[in-house]
Formats: sequence, C-alpha cells, structure tokens
Amino acid sequence: MSDATLHSTTRDPGDFAVQIADQVESFLVAVTEVARGDEPASAVPFLLLEVSQLLLAGGRLGAHEDIVPEERYEPDLGPEPDVDGLRENFARLLEPIDVYSEVFDPYEPRKAPVPARISDDLADIITDLRHGMAHYRAGRVTEALWWWQFSYFSNWGPTASAVLRALQSVLIHVRLNQPLEELDGLDTDHGMGDDTLEIEAGKVMQQEIAGPLGLRVK
Repeated sequence: MSDATLHSTTRDPGDFAVQIADQVESFLVAVTEVARGDEPASAVPFLLLEVSQLLLAGGRLGAHEDIVPEERYEPDLGPEPDVDGLRENFARLLEPIDVYSEVFDPYEPRKAPVPARISDDLADIITDLRHGMAHYRAGRVTEALWWWQFSYFSNWGPTASAVLRALQSVLIHVRLNQPLEELDGLDTDHGMGDDTLEIEAGKVMQQEIAGPLGLRVK
C-alpha cells in the first residue's frame, strides 16, 4: 500500500495513519513525563494505562494487512536518539518493581521464565516508536506504518505485552493484598525448564518489590 493510496482512501483526521501516529506520539509524550519522576506514587497505574492504550494501536497494526513500503531499502535516519537517560530514570523510579519475570513464547514448551526489567523494556519500546515517528514526520507515512507494524511483531508488541502483565501484577498484589509467599512466585510451570533460574529470579523479584509496596515476604 503506497502513501498515495493511504492518503486517497482516508484523508480526514480519523484516517488510519493519523490515528496510529497520534497514539504513538501520545505514548511517547506521556511516558517521557512519567520518567521525570514528579509523581512517583502514580507511576505504575499511569504506565499501565499508557501501555494499554499503546497496545490498542499495536492490535490495529497487527490486524491490518501487511504494509509494504515502496522503497526496497529503508532510508537512513542517522543515529538513533539516546534513551539511556530515560532508561536510568525509569530504573530509579521503578526500582522496587523493576525486575520481573517473563516467558518469551508461551507456545514453546519447557521454557523457563527469565528475569527482565521494565526500565529496559520501556526504553526499547520508545526506541522502536521513535524510529517510526522519524519517518512519519519526514512525510514517509507508509514507511512509518511499515516500521511500526514490523517492529510490533518483532519487538515492541511482545515487549509491551510483557510490561503490561508486570504492571498489572503489581497492582493486583497491592489492591488484593496478596503477600508474595502465598503465590507461586515466578515458577509458572513446576518441573519445566531451569529450576535454578526460576528460583533466583523469584528471589530477586521478592526482594525488590516487597518492602516499598508494603508486601510481606519470608
């Protein structure tokens, strides 16, 4: 689908490209504000909301037919903007809950959960989205949509889904007053995968999440 096709089929502010770009831009602006740390008490629910809304855009991209750019090779955008500052800010802001556990592919049997960090994941998502936004702002609408769709499947979609589950889990522990020792920890499938890795990941999670959120651990 070419830029001309995209523009000719839907030219109003509600067209697909404009809506996706608006949702991406909204996410980038919002999470950058969260990273400033001005309202740490509301960081988790606010991030939960923003990631949820971003995944709506991802779902629309995923359901859309394959978007193919006209050019065979992607135009050079130059160096990627540095996200280390945002990553570090998120790490400080989310320190008690930054480490979580994730299974990369639920359809691959006997895969143990592995430790991950919300701060790293958010930085990766932002990098992917900014890359597409650079194309969009340069007027390469199809290239932007192609990149957002491709990277949704290859990176930021699964990553955002994992972050969403982690943030949701934090709120579940707090709102339902569930001490960590009453749960299975990070061992999502007893007897499968690397037990040592599962146990160590669980210990890290319990140590970093419990105290600041008022949860009890043994």
